[in-house]
Amino acid sequence: MNLQHRKVVILGGTSGIGLAVAHATLAQGATVVVSSSRHDRVAAALAELGPRAQGRVADLNDMAAVDALFAGLGEIDHLVYTAGDSLLLGELIHTELSAIRKAFDVRVFGAVAVVKAATPYLRKGGSITLTGGVASVRPQKGWTAGASICAAMEGFMRASAVELAPIRVNLVSPGFTRTPLWSSVPESEREAMYQQVGARLPVGRVGEADEVAQAYLYLMNNAFATGQAVVIDGGGVLV
Repeated sequence: MNLQHRKVVILGGTSGIGLAVAHATLAQGATVVVSSSRHDRVAAALAELGPRAQGRVADLNDMAAVDALFAGLGEIDHLVYTAGDSLLLGELIHTELSAIRKAFDVRVFGAVAVVKAATPYLRKGGSITLTGGVASVRPQKGWTAGASICAAMEGFMRASAVELAPIRVNLVSPGFTRTPLWSSVPESEREAMYQQVGARLPVGRVGEADEVAQAYLYLMNNAFATGQAVVIDGGGVLV
């Protein structure tokens, strides 16, 4: 498997799993474009990724900006969507509806906007890989918003795989992974959470971003995979 001479665009590719996907695709010879809504994140990612990576700043809540992003990029081979702010945790009755809407705007409607804008530019044999989460099948207390987002992403992925064929559309569903998405949790609590959750998993630890990134590579490279939600969670859905 390799992505030699392929053009890969990663929305949310400046940190966490998205940045790990950028590193992995570069290692396979791809030309990589990472995008974020913040200039500082794009600059920091490019400094880490090196001269073969490109960066773009785009507000995913602005359809005109998303359209302009892909018009400027031209033809691409693979689209990866990992964009998302810190996870929204908390019981439904104590969570403002505006906060839930904001979370949906980036994680769901941002993905819809990106797929809509990017599809005309995807070359033959191209693919789209979205991001969900195991909360869609194993929600925990306080995860109502997150579980709903993950389930919405899976439904959107499957419908898109049918509608956009022969473009392949898949989704990676990570479990607990050590990434900046958990930055809203204080560090001491975060490390304790990683230890506690990891101890319950069959593999005995939480995941790392570079491990999850391998699933995105698989879905980009496998020309027979479409409409699939690939779970990478250390066996969490089993326990």
